[in-house]
Amino acid sequence: MCLTLVGCGDGTADSSTPAPLPAAEAAPDSEMGDASLVEEGWERVANQYQYFTLATPSTVRFGEGTTWATRELPAGRVYCFFNPDPAPGRFKTCERKTTPPPASDPALSPACAAFYSPDFALTSTRQATPIPTWAKPAKGVAVSEPTYKTCFVRVTNYTADGVSGFARNDYSRRQAFNANSTKQLISGYNGGTWHVYDANTRARLKQLSGLSGDVEPQWHPTNPNLLYHLPTVGIGMKLHELNVSTGATRVVGDFAARLKARWPTAMAAWTRSEGSPSADGRYWCFMVDGDNWNSVGVFTWDRDTNTILGMYDTNGDRPDHVSMSPSGNSCVVSWVSAQGTAAFSRDFTRKTQLLHASQHSDIALDANGDDVYVAIDYSTNEGEVFMVNLRTGVRTMLFPTYLSGTATALHVSGKAFNKPGWVVISTYADGGGALQWMHRKVMAVQLKANPTVYTLAHHRTKANTQQDGYWTSPVASVNRDFTRVTFNSNWGSSSDFDVDTYVVEIPASALK
Repeated sequence: MCLTLVGCGDGTADSSTPAPLPAAEAAPDSEMGDASLVEEGWERVANQYQYFTLATPSTVRFGEGTTWATRELPAGRVYCFFNPDPAPGRFKTCERKTTPPPASDPALSPACAAFYSPDFALTSTRQATPIPTWAKPAKGVAVSEPTYKTCFVRVTNYTADGVSGFARNDYSRRQAFNANSTKQLISGYNGGTWHVYDANTRARLKQLSGLSGDVEPQWHPTNPNLLYHLPTVGIGMKLHELNVSTGATRVVGDFAARLKARWPTAMAAWTRSEGSPSADGRYWCFMVDGDNWNSVGVFTWDRDTNTILGMYDTNGDRPDHVSMSPSGNSCVVSWVSAQGTAAFSRDFTRKTQLLHASQHSDIALDANGDDVYVAIDYSTNEGEVFMVNLRTGVRTMLFPTYLSGTATALHVSGKAFNKPGWVVISTYADGGGALQWMHRKVMAVQLKANPTVYTLAHHRTKANTQQDGYWTSPVASVNRDFTRVTFNSNWGSSSDFDVDTYVVEIPASALK
């Protein structure tokens, strides 16, 4: 009778090692002990002498209390008894080491907040990775980007959302996300409509009433409900502030009388769609067109004091675009003419030449907080992507683009003001040879010589022929914290207008 009992006689357990149970007599895999006694980081999978199954190779320990024997076991069926016995004469269990669930990242949307494991790392290897076939994701569902394993979400479905023509991110140099990344700005095609989406649920919240065409919307730097905008193409020379939640609007800057005093034919004040205010929203730079669209000048303005700080005569040489630098110390004017691209002090008394031409570019903050102009220079032997420090004038090459006889187009977004030292670059319309490491990608690029370059996604957009493929270009734009990067894609179709917006979200700690 005593031989069939674990404990008998004086009440102590038998110290001999029991023989393994024959497989036919093994206890069911589902029988478990008291799960409430399991230490955090482990889960009980069997009591001693039971069998259990490992779906993947795992760390398993056998024992009880503070006495355990631990082994790395392959996938398969396992008998819960280790020899030598770590605690002879005591009742023991088998426990499997668990992987802690991903921590929720408050900077990310609910769909991506628990997407990443603690050991996730972005890919910095520079290689021409084939682009696998991938069905277009459903709207709002977080999926793993097939190659780079980032949290990838389709933001819009323009047909279902009721946005006519397409629903796309407007431009790389425009901040798509509001101050706390809860709202996202989307541009429609028909009539140049503007729409606000919930950046967490991807629901279209509203079409912005009264905003149509090229009104250059700019999110307020701290108030998530406020949006600055101009009249269409700047005609009227005013800057408006709109509360996107209530619809309330007011004029924050009326420049007409002051500009006409200097330039009597002044009609429009704008950046020609590629400019932004300083990172804190205080300083602005605008170009001024006369009544026959000839260029008359450029000026800078202080929002807080409603003061024009400087004026510059262009004498008919119309800039391609103008923008304030993130620090607010410089107005960057980009001409297609021989003047090229230059940074002026706010009062236009100092000038720093940045490039002999006007190229796709943006102005960002480097790791030291200096303004840097980031662009591509197709005139160099390597077609280099470079940056120029606006304070020192020092130019630094980032990487070449003329690889193995190829060339590529690209856009830059330097809007991650809270993550200085990084920009987003999206490449498209490559040609001349085989696919190279930077082609058809959305990338995070470090602002230093020999930078780290992390690939975030293949954007899967196809540059087509109509409008020179303009609507299909990805024009990726980054939020202030560099946790969300949005871009466009026609998902490889032949259409220039079947375009939706997508986003990749990454942990706040991902850029190192």
